[in-house]
Amino acid sequence: MSGANLEEARSDLDFGAIRKVLVVDDSRLQRRILVASLRKWGFDVLEAESGDVAMAMCADDPPDLVVSDWIMPGMSGLDFCRAFRALDSEQYSYFILLTSKSEKQEVARGLDAGADDFLIKPLEAGELRARISAGARILDMQRELSEKNRLIESALEELKLAHDAIDKDLIQARKIQESLVPELTREFGKSRVSLLLKPCGHIGGDLVGMFSPGVNRLGFYSIDVSGHGITSAMMTARLGSYLSSTHFDQNVAMEPRFNKFYALLPPEDVAEALNCRLMADAGIEEYFTMAYAIVDLRNGHVKMVQAGHPHPLLLRHDGSTEFLGEGGLPIGLLPNVSFHQTETHLKPGDKLLLYSDGFTECHLADGGLLDEAGLRQMALECAAGRGGSEFLDDMFWKLTQVMSPDEGMGDDVSAVFFEYNGP
Repeated sequence: MSGANLEEARSDLDFGAIRKVLVVDDSRLQRRILVASLRKWGFDVLEAESGDVAMAMCADDPPDLVVSDWIMPGMSGLDFCRAFRALDSEQYSYFILLTSKSEKQEVARGLDAGADDFLIKPLEAGELRARISAGARILDMQRELSEKNRLIESALEELKLAHDAIDKDLIQARKIQESLVPELTREFGKSRVSLLLKPCGHIGGDLVGMFSPGVNRLGFYSIDVSGHGITSAMMTARLGSYLSSTHFDQNVAMEPRFNKFYALLPPEDVAEALNCRLMADAGIEEYFTMAYAIVDLRNGHVKMVQAGHPHPLLLRHDGSTEFLGEGGLPIGLLPNVSFHQTETHLKPGDKLLLYSDGFTECHLADGGLLDEAGLRQMALECAAGRGGSEFLDDMFWKLTQVMSPDEGMGDDVSAVFFEYNGP
């Protein structure tokens, strides 16, 4: 065949991923016949007279296609196929066995050894070319799949690095959020306020706090920002600055009097001020519920606003209980909203529990919710002989014992526990 005809033969054929072919046969004549046809079709052809020689050639640079005789002295084609498949290579190669055996049992042995196809001798050039074309299609698909897997693995590695970085940032964000609640319990004269804050993830949208501008004056709150995650946590940080326990000049719940001291504003005014601030900020879609109470420790007089938050639970010293408040709208949902104040009097030994809906809307193992009745029962059980942080820790532990194992802790859980023991 002339050089022009050879180029024409090459251009008419497309064998895709197959470029380099190894021919293995102990018959020099058979090798020459095969090599001549393969080179005519445009392949880069290598040849070996035995399986041992072929293995040495394949160790460092495996071919795309192997065409090997089955019956050879020393290492047979079947043994060579097994050894070839055992090579540590990232690239898959197509393997054709040449044989005079056509029995199904022999074909099965070849497939078990790792062969992809068989050709019965004597060979026909057209059939060989067709089998190579079929192998090329398989190799093209396999290498395309390998490349996609490589890209997926690379993307997963990038995602893992990004996840690790985000996880690290969230751990630091949790520390910052925890700094918003520097004290989990504090005594005010004979009385005491204790706080519980348990986010369902690294960070959460619940916030609890307390502050006292002077003797016998005390304020405490429970807040639940809409949504979860980073956006809600950022909002809690902002609200924490609005209700600061250390910087009274920034606290919207206080106002200076006579340049000498700070006074606590009525809870309804505080809710309206917070609502005005949120509605004035363009682009903020989050809102929050809040229960905020102020107490005159001299007489146990409580003034409270409930802005869409769960009804606070009053635990009387005589064992009776009462849910307080009339509900109300969340803060930051609508402009020009008025909030209504609830008042009550505490006697020494009475306790007031503010809590988020992470308690009452907790999914139980039986498929129901804890709701107010369950919360009341749980609080009565935990209040017996317990107080302060021990009471709140016991409440949270009991909650984890009854929650659905499938649902788990699906929402942040927080609470404020006030124990009034007289002036």
